[in-house]
Amino acid sequence: MGIKYIRETKKYRVTYYKRNPVTKKKITMKRQGIETKLQAEKVYKNLILLMEEKINAAMFPYWPQIVDDFLVSFRNRGIAKNTLINYEITLKAHTFSKWEKKFINKISTTEIRDLIIEDMAKYSESHKKSMLKHIRAVFQFALDSNIIGRDPTPKLKFKMGEKIKLVLKESEVKVLLKEARTTKNRWFPIWAVACFTGMRNGELFALKWSNVDLNKRVMLIDCSWTKENGLKETKSGDDRIVEIAQSLMPLMNKLYQDRTDEFVLPRVQGWETGEQARYLKLFLRKINLPVIRFHDLRASWATIMLSKGIEPIKVMSMGGWKDLKTMQIYIRKSGIHIQGITNALNFLE
Repeated sequence: MGIKYIRETKKYRVTYYKRNPVTKKKITMKRQGIETKLQAEKVYKNLILLMEEKINAAMFPYWPQIVDDFLVSFRNRGIAKNTLINYEITLKAHTFSKWEKKFINKISTTEIRDLIIEDMAKYSESHKKSMLKHIRAVFQFALDSNIIGRDPTPKLKFKMGEKIKLVLKESEVKVLLKEARTTKNRWFPIWAVACFTGMRNGELFALKWSNVDLNKRVMLIDCSWTKENGLKETKSGDDRIVEIAQSLMPLMNKLYQDRTDEFVLPRVQGWETGEQARYLKLFLRKINLPVIRFHDLRASWATIMLSKGIEPIKVMSMGGWKDLKTMQIYIRKSGIHIQGITNALNFLE
């Protein structure tokens, strides 16, 4: 192993070998016909680098390959299609250009930290937190597959603000539904049921008459829908009962009388393709109400219910929230956590 001068040819021959750390087989690399010793020394250093790359290529995949293998494994585990798409898009968008030629065992903790903190500085804390979660999942897959010996993903803290999204007040919800009904907007039944129940978009879309009891004024929510996955279980994975408000009953009875299939709500154009937020925003602008997302109808329902004195545990139960931390956001938005605290104050007697 090394550099040898060949008298017959008056040139140098460079040899370098190394044993594969797993198979223990000797791998040899040679270069001949080198004119000078200085060139031979450069060739020798280059062979060391090439050998390292060759061994790594035999033992460790490049980052894009391990991501593809991870996504296949993810798919085979029955992960929801929209979750799979989210992982694929974010991993490819943020890591492939940076780690395209990196062996997975050569990606360091520092590199991952720099990617999240520096390269993604303009992104929200929640997006950076999700990105780190996705990267960690890939490394955990590689660890479980015995491809690497440790997970280099760092532990980072993110300043997750509890930013409250815009919601409609009770008076604004009344205007929305009155205008939608008066103008015979096709979305009126959907918006009405959303505002009266706090149901998620996918739950509204999946609601069937077989789960509705008009006599008892209740609905069983045991299914949801997304355009990627179709019908599936609810977000929380649990079934729940939703009460139908007395003032919603005339609409529910009319929907039942006019039914043409198993679904409660009409299949309006744009709903199945995920355009529900766009149609709501267009209508809100038209009637000069605050522009909110479709999902914010759910938040509006929650804050209105809480402001009326409904116990938070009941709102959580009907809305399908399992996390009390999430409910605290709506409690603060409704203001019920500070109601009455100034009653004892009287500085102007």
